[in-house]
Amino acid sequence: MASAFDRVVVVFNPNSTGDAQQRAEELKSGLAERAAGLPVELRPTEYAGHAREIAREEAPSGAPLLVSVSGDGGYNEVVDGLLKAGDTSASAAVLAAGNANDHRRVVARRPLLDAIAEGDTERLDVLRLSVEGEEPRHAHSYIGLGITPVVALELERGGKGSFREILTTVRTFSAFHPFTIEVGGRSETFDSLVFANIPEMAKYATLSEKGLPDDGKFEVVLIRHRSKLRTALTAARAALRGLGRQPSVREYAFRTVDPMPLQVDGEVLELAAGADVRVDLLPGALRTVR
Repeated sequence: MASAFDRVVVVFNPNSTGDAQQRAEELKSGLAERAAGLPVELRPTEYAGHAREIAREEAPSGAPLLVSVSGDGGYNEVVDGLLKAGDTSASAAVLAAGNANDHRRVVARRPLLDAIAEGDTERLDVLRLSVEGEEPRHAHSYIGLGITPVVALELERGGKGSFREILTTVRTFSAFHPFTIEVGGRSETFDSLVFANIPEMAKYATLSEKGLPDDGKFEVVLIRHRSKLRTALTAARAALRGLGRQPSVREYAFRTVDPMPLQVDGEVLELAAGADVRVDLLPGALRTVR
C-alpha cells in the first residue's frame, strides 16, 4: 500500500521535563528499520509557540506527517499550525510524552510506529474557537471554561505529579467561583462548561457516553452553578462511571461578562470581558494515523 505521506517531521521540546527527545530519537530509529525509504527529520522547538510555526511552515510542502512528541498542549500547537496553513496534504499525529495525553489515549488503535509504517490515514473532526477580532484557534480534543482552566493554571504554577495534582485540584476547587456568560441573550451561570470532541479528558473523567472524534458533532458538557458539594459529586461521577449521554451540537455561541481563562487542549488562554465567542466543528479537517 502506498503511503499517504512523503516524509515524517518529528516535533519535540528538547527542554521538556519528560522524555520527549529520547522518544523522538527512538521513533526515528524505529522508522529507519520499519520504513527505510521514508525520510524522517527531527525538529526541536526553541520557544513557546514554535511547534505551531514549524507545522505551518512544513504543511504546505508535499505530504508530510507531522508528529508531535508531547502532551495534549504541544499537539494542539501542531494541529493548529497545520490547519492555519490552509488546504494541504499534511497529516498529524501525537507520540505521547506529556501529562494527560487524552487524544492519543482515546483515538489510538495501535502503536504509533506500526501506524506510520502502515502508511494509511483517517480523518478526524476539529473544534474551531472564534473570538471576535482574533485569529481562530483549533482544538483536537476539547475547549473548557470554569473549573477546568482554573485548575490547569494552578497545576502549571504548583507542578504536576500525582500527589501535587491532587492537592492542587482540592485547593483550587475549594476557592473556585462560578462564571457567568450570555447565551442566546440570557445570562447563564456555570461551574464548568466543556466543548468535547472526545469522550474523556484529564486522564480520569468520562465526559460523554457516545462522543467520538469523527462523528460530525461535539458534545456540550455543562455543570450549572450549584453547591460545591453537588459539583464535587458530579466530578466524582465523571471519574467513577461517567456523565452519560450529553447533548451534541455543531455550533455554540456566547458572550463573556467578565474576563476569564479558557483552556484549549491543555493550553490556557484569556478571554476579555464582552468577547463574542463561537465554537464550531470542522468535520474531517484533520488527517491522522491511528
